[in-house]
Amino acid sequence: MTGIPRRVRVTSPQTRIALSRGHRPVRHLLPLPGPGAEDERELAAARELFIAQRRHAVRTLALLGALLFGLSGLLGALPVLGRITVAGVPASWLLLMAASYPMLLLIAVGHVRAAERVERASGRGPG
Repeated sequence: MTGIPRRVRVTSPQTRIALSRGHRPVRHLLPLPGPGAEDERELAAARELFIAQRRHAVRTLALLGALLFGLSGLLGALPVLGRITVAGVPASWLLLMAASYPMLLLIAVGHVRAAERVERASGRGPG
């Protein structure tokens, strides 16, 4: 051989620990409660909470889509916004930077508050 150094595999300590454990059996989910059990009512309440929060998530996604597609549609429909300048900055850039990010923040804060409100109403959430 011509003295070519051998390749060495470098892994983090966490990876070595995980690889040394081998394969573990998959943790199975707990079985669904039987009919008439107290757990069944809790399961139904958790499902209702999940459905209500999912409804709010769909509304949030619709608002995000309306904002992003509406803003791009506005900029596409009105190309004059690229030629109008405010303090040397094109109006289209100002719309993208000064209008879209605060709106994204408002949508995010509104979503979190709505999700927490639903959790509080169900008796499971913070507060």
